Amino acid sequence: MADLLRRFATCGESWVWLMRHVRDEGGPAEDDRGPVIEAPAVLFEIDRIGWDDPVLAAYGDAGKTALYASKFTEVTVVPPFKYSYGGRLRRLLGTDQLSWVSGLLRARPYSKSAWISLTVPGERPDAVPCLTSLAFRLRDGRLVMTAAFRSQNVLTSYLNYVPLRSIQSEVADDLGVGCGSTRVFIDVPHIYVADAATVEEILRRSEHDGLGEGEDSGEGSPGPAGRSGRDRGRLRPDRGRGAP
Repeated sequence: MADLLRRFATCGESWVWLMRHVRDEGGPAEDDRGPVIEAPAVLFEIDRIGWDDPVLAAYGDAGKTALYASKFTEVTVVPPFKYSYGGRLRRLLGTDQLSWVSGLLRARPYSKSAWISLTVPGERPDAVPCLTSLAFRLRDGRLVMTAAFRSQNVLTSYLNYVPLRSIQSEVADDLGVGCGSTRVFIDVPHIYVADAATVEEILRRSEHDGLGEGEDSGEGSPGPAGRSGRDRGRLRPDRGRGAP
């Protein structure tokens, strides 16, 4: 049976692949913020995540790193965001969920039950977080983590992955173990049509510079995620809202 899990050595490699995936496999859809290109769901694993990543250094937006980090560190909502991951991780319904995870894995190192939710029933639809849950497991003496996103703007995905590795490291340090890989599931990866030119420029530059080329080839993976280079005109903003 084919391995459905793609693996990447670095965050930058996964970011470049994600943008290609949406560009090549996506189709038009609508969003509150304007027209988007949506692609099939993806599941992948990253070994190394950090701001020292050469791809992030070359093509990332350094001016947004502190803002996105605050979404994970502050327990109150930081504008323009509509929710705080920090608050949901540490004060959701009065529970410090990261402490709960550490306590569970300390008592039961073999457990697969260290799943935490970042959503609550009945909350405002415009405040439902993109990151819906995190799972932590101890494997081979290291802490591995899974992050599940209901939806994600892949242009800014890396701005979430680096702070997430800090969360993973915090729990690992509390348990006295090292960090393993980070697994990511995105149900609806997308790009805003308004950002299409930016995406194309990053992909053009990365191909020219030979950065971000170390990702898993995906050979043997079934479905659209295994294809590339199809219909690159999909992301042209002049295709318009609702264009086929």
